[in-house]
Amino acid sequence: MSVGRGSPCCAPARAEPNNPLMAATIQPRSRNKSTKGMALIPGAEFLMGTQDGEGYPADGEGPVRRVRLDSFYIDVCTVTNTRFAQFVNSTGYKTDAEKFGWSFVFHSLVPPGVAETVNKAVLEAPWWWPVAGAYWRRPEGPGSSVAKRPTHPVVHVSWNDAVAFCQWAGKRLATEAEWEYAARGGLHQMRFPWGDDLMPGGQHRCNIWQGEFPDSNTGEDGYTSTAPARSFAPNDFGLFNVAGNVWEWCSGWFNVNHQSTDLQENPAGPATGTARCMRGGSYLCHSSYCNRYRVAARSSNTPDSSTGNLGFRCVRDA
Repeated sequence: MSVGRGSPCCAPARAEPNNPLMAATIQPRSRNKSTKGMALIPGAEFLMGTQDGEGYPADGEGPVRRVRLDSFYIDVCTVTNTRFAQFVNSTGYKTDAEKFGWSFVFHSLVPPGVAETVNKAVLEAPWWWPVAGAYWRRPEGPGSSVAKRPTHPVVHVSWNDAVAFCQWAGKRLATEAEWEYAARGGLHQMRFPWGDDLMPGGQHRCNIWQGEFPDSNTGEDGYTSTAPARSFAPNDFGLFNVAGNVWEWCSGWFNVNHQSTDLQENPAGPATGTARCMRGGSYLCHSSYCNRYRVAARSSNTPDSSTGNLGFRCVRDA
């Protein structure tokens, strides 16, 4: 197995070139137009991005630009293990992690018996271990299981896998603009979905790292890995865990050169690229090295990459 560079601290990328045989297989589109478990996000104009100086210039969080969106529906939580299992059982779908035979697992979560077999090859981020046999049903590798995590977000899903699920469900991935507007919950240019204070009233509002990264996570927020998809209080649009827990794939190609601050109507992002956007941060984010759990923060990964902190939620046109 080999690994690539990508954004290694957040979610490392595979080094294998994109293989057409690995591309998402088109799944039968559901005729079910139910919006159960989704929130209606009214069309509106908002200010996207930030220039607060807390981000990374290479991430392209700024400049702040005006965006107008049509109404849409979005899942109130990320796709869970139970829901992904329904998709797999219905279609027989095999994820990219299964096709490659391995996926990235955070070092402290790898079971002892498995750890001795791992080629610890992500030099830029030694806390990420490529574990043979790790995939969505076995998130920490052989011997692990999601049996006791039915309501947790599914992880080890690539962008290709997320798109295949959306096609089966009759939905799609959110654009970055849709994701950010929904995550803001109607708030104007705040750092987090609930305001500017990370811990209002001293209360944890998201699942991120506490302690000394990457070796000591105190779990003061209640979790040292994924939390159930409906953990913590939702934002004012009713969305859970849009900060922390797991990164979420968006539909567009990643680009850091936002050429215009003029009003943009339903921007979908560039037509081409090499990496896809992901938003929200994860349970591994910490202010000392990766404060990308802010609502304007962004990162990317190649479409066939998968990790133990990367999932997705779906949207549907209103």
